[in-house]
Amino acid sequence: MGSMDYDNDKKPREQQIRKSRTMLLLLVLTNAASILIFSGAGAALHAHVRRHYPAVVHAWGSAKLLRELNVTGLALAASHAEVVDLSERLTAANKVMETILGGKAAKHDMEAAREEQREAAAGGLWQRDRDQDLGGELKLAVGPHRLPHRRLMIGGAGGGGGGDAVMFPALGQACHRYRDELERYMNYTVGGECPSDEVSTQRLMLKGCEPLPRRRCRPPTPAGYVEPTPLPESLWAIPPDTSIVWDAYTCKSYGCLVNRGKAKGSYDCKDCFDLRGREKGRWVRRPGEKADDERNSLDYTIDGVLGLLPKGSVRIGLDIGGGSGTFAARMRERGVTVVTTSMNFNGPFNSFIASRGLVPMHLSVASRLPFFDGTLDVVHSMHVLSSWIPDAMLESALFDVYRVLRPGGVFWLDHFFCLGTQLDATYLPMFDRIGFKKLRWHAGRKLDRGIHMDEWYISALLQKPRR
Repeated sequence: MGSMDYDNDKKPREQQIRKSRTMLLLLVLTNAASILIFSGAGAALHAHVRRHYPAVVHAWGSAKLLRELNVTGLALAASHAEVVDLSERLTAANKVMETILGGKAAKHDMEAAREEQREAAAGGLWQRDRDQDLGGELKLAVGPHRLPHRRLMIGGAGGGGGGDAVMFPALGQACHRYRDELERYMNYTVGGECPSDEVSTQRLMLKGCEPLPRRRCRPPTPAGYVEPTPLPESLWAIPPDTSIVWDAYTCKSYGCLVNRGKAKGSYDCKDCFDLRGREKGRWVRRPGEKADDERNSLDYTIDGVLGLLPKGSVRIGLDIGGGSGTFAARMRERGVTVVTTSMNFNGPFNSFIASRGLVPMHLSVASRLPFFDGTLDVVHSMHVLSSWIPDAMLESALFDVYRVLRPGGVFWLDHFFCLGTQLDATYLPMFDRIGFKKLRWHAGRKLDRGIHMDEWYISALLQKPRR
């Protein structure tokens, strides 16, 4: 929305407010003058007559004059009473009028302020300069959009909560900082095929432009697509290469991803696609291992955790940063539905999770969890929620985990990484502030780079109190 339109819309509002205030001032002055004339002057005349023509005239005065003066005095006294009553009525009327006009002016001022805020948000925040407006699909993505049926709004659903007849599309806070990149993202043929831009799209998300705006185009469909493997075989099956589009990734097949764990180089979740390798043994007891063996270990098992809780009480949950979805797969085998958040760091993690018959969610750790308060039985996070996140953001994320857990729900903190100096000074007080009850808590050294690095892991089961 351009600034010129904004100024032109603002002038009629200001003129209308000035006219209302002028009318109110004239009305008050007119009423005041009337009261002054009738009450002040009438009272003075009455006093003058009473002073020079007393109601009781001596017998030596003219009888006719006496009657006329008595009649005049009585008439003036009655007129004074009427003027006083009229003055009181005018005062009450003035107060009512001031209340009405004042309320309308205040309401008008509030509506004008809200309109200015809307226009500033839609125009000023996104405007490079005062002469350049948003255009095309980006303008639609930013909004606002007027609701077609104001009466159908439910609970102030129009964004302002107070009956605003507009709706803003959901858009990440930092999107306006990367307008050039966002304009490229929104540059497509409406109704056509979306550009193959997964890498730049995810880069925008990681910069804080999350959620991204919706687009009116269709993502490309892989050639030769085949139906997915049915459950439960799909939990441990590698999907066919024709199930996705490979443009965004270094590997161009699942066979390449499976063998990436043996190749040189550093990748996120390097061996997560090898379902017959280390993934197969995650969160389960090894042959011959007993439940007592994990009580003093950082490596909790799913059966060990579920055994601490009332039978059947864990039904739905969330795995934050769940890689290729193996935690959710193991929980699925035990009748528990787990949603897995994951990013596609040089690999189709979300598509792979879905191919296993599980629910993926393309969401970064900076986002508010899209679940209502007190709804989940369990939240799990391995490695992702750790000391690499700024303290303020990490504490907010932990409070968000607390929020979505039901009373009695459990947060499974799996191998939280930190330095020894941070453990007591920063993270123990932080977890105490959240308010969890510790069911289990283990801290152990991370020794792969040497004891001198003072690196630690924390594994814990933290329960939301039932109070």
